[in-house]
Amino acid sequence: MRIIDLLTKDTLSLSFEVFPPKTESSFESVKNATEEIAKLKPSFMSVTYGVGGGTSKYTLDIAKRIKELYNVPSLAHLTCVSSTKQTVHQKIKEIEDAGIQNVMALRGDIPAELKDADRSNWDYKYAIDLISELKDINADFCIGCACYPEIHPESANQKEDIKHLKEKVDAGCEFITTQMFFDNNLLYNFLYKIREAGITVPVIPGIMPITNANQVERAVKLSGSFMPQRFKSLVDKFGSDPAAMKQAGIAYATDQIIDLYANNITNVHVYSMNKPDVAAKIQENLSDIIGK
Repeated sequence: MRIIDLLTKDTLSLSFEVFPPKTESSFESVKNATEEIAKLKPSFMSVTYGVGGGTSKYTLDIAKRIKELYNVPSLAHLTCVSSTKQTVHQKIKEIEDAGIQNVMALRGDIPAELKDADRSNWDYKYAIDLISELKDINADFCIGCACYPEIHPESANQKEDIKHLKEKVDAGCEFITTQMFFDNNLLYNFLYKIREAGITVPVIPGIMPITNANQVERAVKLSGSFMPQRFKSLVDKFGSDPAAMKQAGIAYATDQIIDLYANNITNVHVYSMNKPDVAAKIQENLSDIIGK
């Protein structure tokens, strides 16, 4: 099932993101966690791809099991940073052989040891290079890409950011998933700007339930997310109490999703981080709205 065909419903639907294990020894526990999430029957599940392909060999294993055993459409991430064409073409063939139609095409984070490297001879410098190649190799792929509702950390300004996003859409990206954000007004402002720029493909907001205080610093580092005072107060109040922080973080994410749906956004992607209990609680909080 192509994800673009799932994004036309008027009712609220949730998708969840999971990540593959870093080592073979942890495969079984990660497999079990991702399958517990699949049992919730989300609209689809995305499976991430390790930096530099470090955990990529498990990405397709997880994505294929989700699709075949639980009939949940899967979205396989594929990054291209510092990779050769030979490596990427092999990964694309493996995706095709696994029967997966949906690909999240990403540049990926540049490894620390390559931050200052000469990139002029790299086969892939940006996600658009990968998107164009995916379309050339298999026109039936349903390709997604990522965006930052605030600003990409490497962009000079948001105008430049949106210009590059438009280029990715023009190259063949059919839907966009946002990085995490904690203030819905930032998303609404961003949506207005990209529609003005001629970007009309579906945009799926990405919501990250912050369930422990240590995640806050990492979230800011990864996406540069603005933390509204309401959220800071929540962390200040409950951050030292793990159980209370988890409950408050899930409640905050639920509230974001309800507000998005009240403003006619019907598809939301939850960064569930291999936590079936978090995914299940959010779905339970929205059960009457979703109809589950």
